[in-house]
Amino acid sequence: MIDTQTLRAEQLQRASEVIRHDDFLVDTPAFIAGADVGFEQEGAVTRAAIAILRYPSLELVEYQIARVATTMPYIPGFLSFREYPALLAAWERLQQKPDLVFVDGHGISHPRRLGVASHFGLLVNVPTIGVAKKRLCGKFAPLDAVAGALAPLEDKGEQLGWVWRSKARCNPLFIATGHRVSADSALAWVQRCMAGYRLPEPTRWADAIASRRPAFQRWLQQHPEVPQ
Repeated sequence: MIDTQTLRAEQLQRASEVIRHDDFLVDTPAFIAGADVGFEQEGAVTRAAIAILRYPSLELVEYQIARVATTMPYIPGFLSFREYPALLAAWERLQQKPDLVFVDGHGISHPRRLGVASHFGLLVNVPTIGVAKKRLCGKFAPLDAVAGALAPLEDKGEQLGWVWRSKARCNPLFIATGHRVSADSALAWVQRCMAGYRLPEPTRWADAIASRRPAFQRWLQQHPEVPQ
């Protein structure tokens, strides 16, 4: 039996520790990571992929994949507890630690302000940004259909992040502070890492690696020397 009351208390405590302003160790990140988490074997295995890109070229220079036994069932609102063990396992394998991490998931745009990007960011103490594909909480004004349409995501009188349509005729992204990054900087960094797709390059590559998409298969053939 999962004690959600204890987990909720931990969420609230950790959420109070999240740094919501810019607190980078370097003026401009040299390496930016993308992180993606999924599940295999009907949820029995948690898989995390982390891609390391050089900035500003956005060249993929390293990737790591970790698979660990899933230790917690899916409970709405507590997904980060289910996902972070695999993320930590992939993180420990990295030869090149990044200066900034984009996580495919929510940051403070969470009912208790602790999505996986914030939870993971606190655990590794690195600036993180949540780049989610769906809204978890909060409200926003209707967006125009054009690329670049933007609206604040707000909940209970505070701005949690931004809703940004990165590509025309595609659903918007929900961009929020994870840890040690302000809301405005989170949006700016995501915008700097776009290359014509809906997703920013760091999380697009993490997804491609995790799912072994054709683009990644082609890249592997061309870069056999890259750490993995």
